[in-house]
Amino acid sequence: MIVRDFNELKKTDRHVADARWTSTRMLLADDGMGFSFHITVLEAGSEHTFHYKHHFESVYCMKGKGSITDLATGETHAIKPGVMYALNLHDKHILRAEEELHMACCFNPPVTGKEVHREDGSYAPAEELAD
Repeated sequence: MIVRDFNELKKTDRHVADARWTSTRMLLADDGMGFSFHITVLEAGSEHTFHYKHHFESVYCMKGKGSITDLATGETHAIKPGVMYALNLHDKHILRAEEELHMACCFNPPVTGKEVHREDGSYAPAEELAD
């Protein structure tokens, strides 16, 4: 059984920050669950372009207001508490936070904790990080 306290993890290297967001990695690849689980907070007024070419991601909004735009179709969806989206086609997207967004995120394959967003908004595949 794995039991972790979000507030305690925020004081460790499992709490990472990038351009106007933070992510607390509750589960990572080395936990052996087959997915990773993160609590991510996006700053109000921020806009992020992501393209997870090597990962599937599902995201559940717990707090805040924003939108997600699928860059392949141009379709935009409102994000608010209770809304989930899944990037089942490695969808390149823009995530906008009108208010501070608090999101619960799952990645498959799981992230290792060593990833950083590349210029195209993606994470490198796990085998590249092993080197």
